[in-house]
Amino acid sequence: MTTISHSLPAAHDSAPVELVRRRLPWALLALLAVAFGLVPWLGNDYWLNAILIPFLVLSLAGLGLNLLTGYTGQTSVGAAGFMAVGAFATYGLLLRVPGLPLPLALAGGGAIAAAVGFLFGIPSNRIKGFYLMVTTLAAQFFLEWVFTKFPWFYNYASSGTISAPRLEVFGHDLHSPTGRYLLVLTSVVLLTWVAVNLVRSQIGRNWMAIRDMDTAAAVIGIPVDRYKRLAFAVSSFYLGVAGALWAFAYLGTASAGSFDINRSFQILFIIIIGGMGSIAGNFVGAAFISLLPLLLNYAGQNLLGGSVDAGQLQNLQKIIFGVLIIWFLIKEPEGLIRLLTNLRERLARWPLRF
Repeated sequence: MTTISHSLPAAHDSAPVELVRRRLPWALLALLAVAFGLVPWLGNDYWLNAILIPFLVLSLAGLGLNLLTGYTGQTSVGAAGFMAVGAFATYGLLLRVPGLPLPLALAGGGAIAAAVGFLFGIPSNRIKGFYLMVTTLAAQFFLEWVFTKFPWFYNYASSGTISAPRLEVFGHDLHSPTGRYLLVLTSVVLLTWVAVNLVRSQIGRNWMAIRDMDTAAAVIGIPVDRYKRLAFAVSSFYLGVAGALWAFAYLGTASAGSFDINRSFQILFIIIIGGMGSIAGNFVGAAFISLLPLLLNYAGQNLLGGSVDAGQLQNLQKIIFGVLIIWFLIKEPEGLIRLLTNLRERLARWPLRF
């Protein structure tokens, strides 16, 4: 009788080990250097106020919704309602807490939005899909009604609006376009870094397991209900901070109508077009949403000689958004970020076949 023995390594150190050296994101570091170093000096007021600030805030809002919908699979159409919570909460903190620093006010407004999102996320324990979407839609209308009905939230102003308080950090006035741009950019970069590490952590892996199949996630021991509520809270925190920046750094004056259902759909379009379940997709989608109206206006005024009025351009914009959303949902659910990734891989292998 022949005995076949398999020898194992005597020690762990003798086992083959393959080290993978992580590359530094030089392109990202260069982009951040340009954003922080060159843009504040080279960008004019129009670019900062009308393009870069709304692009960054919408990217942050899309990131917040993407954590809930793209990474956890919880459908929501009430993103603007939680943005309104963050805006009004930050306004109330700055107004009623003397000497409160602006960063703490933004974090406090985001925390209050997270608590509200946690409450509205409780039904996700029992319902999902279309019914959960209807619940978030009800949250959108309810929150919008609350901030319109009760004057205490906007300090009994006759106009029903909240105005930007003194934007100041460590004694530096941020009311200028450059100051507001740097405030928004710093907030977006910091929260994006947190989100990247969050989705790579155990929390992010649990969210993606719930997204792919919540029953299987429960079988392997993941507390599905707890992580669903956590996703609502984290998503609402990001949306709350984005709402405060939208109100104070971009609009200057905001009301409950500034965060209506159209804003919620705009944020939903960002993650659909950019790519659900992708951090970079939020920035790509926000860039598309922000630049398309400007390109259509430029084409209507310069290429077509002003023969197309503003109303027709707005209708054309809605048609383009609708067609693109249908196309992406059917042909490329991962959005523009997947198309750009495929293009990069093709160029890397060119002229060979892909």
